[in-house]
Amino acid sequence: MSTVTVSAIQAPLTWQDPDANHRYFANQMASLLNVDVVVLPEMFSTGFSMASDTIAEASDGPTLAWMKSQAARLDAAVTGSVAVRDGNAYFNRMFWVEPDGSVSYYDKRHLFRMAAEHHHYHAGQERVIVPWRGLRFCLQVCYDLRFPVFSRNRGDYDVLIYVANWPAARAHAWRTLLPARAIENQCYTIGVNRVGQDGNGHDYSGDSVVLNYLGQPLQSAPANAAVTLQCELDGAKLTAFRESFPAALDADDFELH
Repeated sequence: MSTVTVSAIQAPLTWQDPDANHRYFANQMASLLNVDVVVLPEMFSTGFSMASDTIAEASDGPTLAWMKSQAARLDAAVTGSVAVRDGNAYFNRMFWVEPDGSVSYYDKRHLFRMAAEHHHYHAGQERVIVPWRGLRFCLQVCYDLRFPVFSRNRGDYDVLIYVANWPAARAHAWRTLLPARAIENQCYTIGVNRVGQDGNGHDYSGDSVVLNYLGQPLQSAPANAAVTLQCELDGAKLTAFRESFPAALDADDFELH
């Protein structure tokens, strides 16, 4: 298995202003070198807004075009979620964009009812796993972190990615559940959260982190800071660990409906 270099960008977001956010992230990404994957927060172009009828872009809209240009320039996959209109439905859609312009996407399954997200967006149904440069990445969004059955590793991925707008008021849950997902699924886990305050007055402390398969941090971001994490995910070390401690062989068998 390969070694993949990941950059995770913890940043403030300008409320409902895609152009400003595109400029900000382009500036942060301009200095990245020799990176394979760049991870941006949930709804990185607008902030976590329920104004879906106002902010949602077409599924092939300007933010996806921007992601394609960045992926091509960096020769890296770029991922993060965007409010999208697809037909008559709105989705919190996590795009995975590769340098050649190919696109995969995951629609957030667990919608955050405490913010009435389920009234403004449609839930996705399918898990999405993308192979990239020798590792397999499972795409997840924010509130999905609380539902481990959906993200259960069935031997089909090596890295879990959670992009988020996870408020500071519940930061303890974020910091606790991310290592749990890494440990139980014997995988690398990346959690990328925003910082700052959104248009609804909610504060975000970030606490972004890249964890190994033991739930130990490889890189962690200071709270409330705009920072880019970068580290290597070593596929050979992951394979060796799974072979030496094959807990997955004793996992319960179940079907998700």
